[in-house]
Amino acid sequence: MIKIQKYEDIEADFFDGRDFGASIDTVKDVLSDVKKRGDQALAEYGARFDLSAPKTLEIPKAELKAAAEKMQKENPELYKALNYSHDLALRFAKKQRESFDDFEVELEPGLFTGQKNIPVDRAGVYVPAGRFPLVSTVVMTITPAVAAGVKEIVLCTPPRVHPDDKVAAQKAGLGLPGKPFVGGKPYADEGIMAAAYICGADRVFACGGSQAIGAMAFGTQTIPQADVIVGPGNKFVAEAKKLVYGTVGIDMVAGPTEVFIIADSSANPEWVAADLLAQAEHDVVAQPVMATNDEQLAKAVAEEIEKQLEKLATRATAAESIKNCGRIILCKNLEEAAEAANRKAPEHLELAMEEGAERNKIAGLVHNYGSLFVGHGSAEVFGDYAAGLNHTLPTSGSARFTGGLSVRVFLKTVTTLRTVPGSKGAVESAKAAGHLGDAEGLAGHAHAARIRIGEN
Repeated sequence: MIKIQKYEDIEADFFDGRDFGASIDTVKDVLSDVKKRGDQALAEYGARFDLSAPKTLEIPKAELKAAAEKMQKENPELYKALNYSHDLALRFAKKQRESFDDFEVELEPGLFTGQKNIPVDRAGVYVPAGRFPLVSTVVMTITPAVAAGVKEIVLCTPPRVHPDDKVAAQKAGLGLPGKPFVGGKPYADEGIMAAAYICGADRVFACGGSQAIGAMAFGTQTIPQADVIVGPGNKFVAEAKKLVYGTVGIDMVAGPTEVFIIADSSANPEWVAADLLAQAEHDVVAQPVMATNDEQLAKAVAEEIEKQLEKLATRATAAESIKNCGRIILCKNLEEAAEAANRKAPEHLELAMEEGAERNKIAGLVHNYGSLFVGHGSAEVFGDYAAGLNHTLPTSGSARFTGGLSVRVFLKTVTTLRTVPGSKGAVESAKAAGHLGDAEGLAGHAHAARIRIGEN
């Protein structure tokens, strides 16, 4: 059963960031190898780590289109849901893009300063396809790049055995973990391919793991170098993104997922328990947390979790997450719950409270979170899939200093200066620059400023 603790009894390290991917030497070696040997290295790592190591890496557009058409025919409800999710995400991302203004302002007579928001030329997207191929992640990573105006979007995802190669693979006992099928056609999870087509990926490659991050960071003979790499992945992918940062931009280094629910006595125990379990089923180290000032609610939610676990298909993972990482925090009042949330800085923060002054007050007090879900009806899972919000969010306390994946990641905010020679602003700026150059001992700086106003 989930642990129930008073706020004052919570151990201090509960509020520390959780790091599950300490420096991994293997990843450093992989990145170095990919940088040196390109496609040859990718082929060798695919033959070691993946289900398939195709002869070529790029999946033809015709295959992506066929996957989308197959989904539309065989699973029309999923196809409809995917398009709905994409539509909402694109509309939200376009609104975000509108909020980044270009401007020029005359700070002083003749001294014009400005900013421009310029999209990167090429974005690299990574979509994992392990235990749960993340079809929704395709929407969340490609869509803001499209809205930002990125010229080219490339996507890497772990390879799968092509339908044309399945008979040969089965006969040879290949295409299994540790026994990859080598030399076939490039292919990937069909849901991911369909989503990539719907969302507008320009090129898709059957390449996974830290080697895919290296390929997009450095470029190979087949996979072009990206300016920014986004998307989640396992600890090897996370470590690779951390190591290539600086060569390319990244969205963030994501850790295990987490939810923090502030609930008052009006909360529905069944709904709260369901939201906690929805997070817990991701991973055995996912962290589902609730804070409340109602002890009876705490007990009811704990009991409901056990009840719902009995019927949950992902019970094994969720139960371990609940036992080892989950907890319910008993607070003196909801202000204390807000304090706990701000200290934790969770990826997802829910306010399971009735509309009114108290909920508005708590909403105003919390400020460290990736996304905020306000009210009983605003389930976090809506944000995961189909509410316009991006589900790629900061974890392990990083919500203290950053937000989630958005149009901003694909934009460079640059500044401009334009002067009118001889104007008051230009002259005063030159004089100030000369004095500051002198103060720093940079005579060349001072000279370059003064020469423009006839001083030496």
